[in-house]
Amino acid sequence: MKVLVTGANGFLGHWLVKALIEKGLDVDALVRPKSDVTDLQGLKCRYVYGDVIDLESLKKNFKDVDTVFHLAGVIAYKASDRDLMKKVNVDGTRNVIEAIKATGVRKLVHLSSVVAVGAGFTNTEILNEKSPFNVAHLKLGYFDTKHSAEQLVLEAYRKGEIDTVILNPSTTYGFGDAKKGSRSTQVKVARGEFKFYTSGGVNICAVEDAIQGIIAGWEKGRSGERYILSGENITIKQLFELIAEAAGVPSPHILIPNWLLHGLGFVGDTSETLGFKSGFSSENAWTSTLFHWFDCKKARTELGFSFRPAKIAISNSVQWMKDNGYLSK
Repeated sequence: MKVLVTGANGFLGHWLVKALIEKGLDVDALVRPKSDVTDLQGLKCRYVYGDVIDLESLKKNFKDVDTVFHLAGVIAYKASDRDLMKKVNVDGTRNVIEAIKATGVRKLVHLSSVVAVGAGFTNTEILNEKSPFNVAHLKLGYFDTKHSAEQLVLEAYRKGEIDTVILNPSTTYGFGDAKKGSRSTQVKVARGEFKFYTSGGVNICAVEDAIQGIIAGWEKGRSGERYILSGENITIKQLFELIAEAAGVPSPHILIPNWLLHGLGFVGDTSETLGFKSGFSSENAWTSTLFHWFDCKKARTELGFSFRPAKIAISNSVQWMKDNGYLSK
C-alpha cells in the first residue's frame, strides 16, 4: 500500500515516515526541492517533490496513493506572518483536498493541532474535542489558520467529497525537537541562559505517543471525527523546571507578570508596524499566558491511545540536545 506524507522532513513528519516504513508501507515523502532532508536520510522512502501551495504538484504526486497524511504547515506568532500561514495552512489544505478529489485518494489523515481546539484562560479549564473555539477574538494567526484548515476538511467530509480523520496533537517533545525554531527558548533554558517563566500552562505529548496515536487514528478512527492526542498538563514553570533538571542547570525562577508580557507584546507589534524587527509580539504574550490543557479521553477510549509522563519526553528532548552539541557553550 502506498501512502504519502506532506511535511515529511519536519520533526513529527520524519518520525511518522519511519513508523509507516516499519509497518511495511510504501511511503512517499513530499518535500520541496530545496528542503533539508537530513532527518529522512537512511529511511527507505521515496522523495517526491512538490509544495502544498502548488495544486498541480499535488495532483501529480497523489496519483495511485491510498492515504495522504497531511502534516505540512507553518508555525509563527507575529501578525506579519499571518499571510504566509494562511497561504500554507489554509490554502495549502484546500489544495490537498482538491488534489485528493481529483486523484481518488481513499483517505486523508489531517494533522491539525490542539490550537485548533482553543485554549483556557484559567488553570481550571481543560478542553476536549467538543470545546468551542474560544480564542478567535485574540486574532492569533497560528490558532486561526489551523482552525480554518480543519473546518475546510470537515466541510469537504460533510459534502461527501473526502473520507478523513482529524488528529489534534498537543506540544510534542522528544529526540530531535530542538531543531524546531519554536523551541529556541527551551534550548536556552537547557543551557541555563534563561531566567524567566510565565503564568501559563502547556500539555506535553511524547513524540512516540503522538505517532502511535496518528497511526491508530488512521486505522481505527471514525470518519469525520477529531481526536486530541495529548499527554500531561503542566505549568510552564514546571516545564522549565523539568528541562533544567534534565540538563543539570538552575531552573528559571523569575515570574514575568502578565501585564508586563502584554505590554512587551504591544511594543513588539508597534515596532513591526514601523518596519523594525521584533523578537516578541502580542501573540507570543497570549500564547505564553494561556493554559493549553487538554483531555485525551476520546482517543484513549476509541483509539487505545496512551501517553508517558512529561518528564520522560522532556528528558529525551534534552538528551538529544546534549548528544548533538546544542548545550555546548
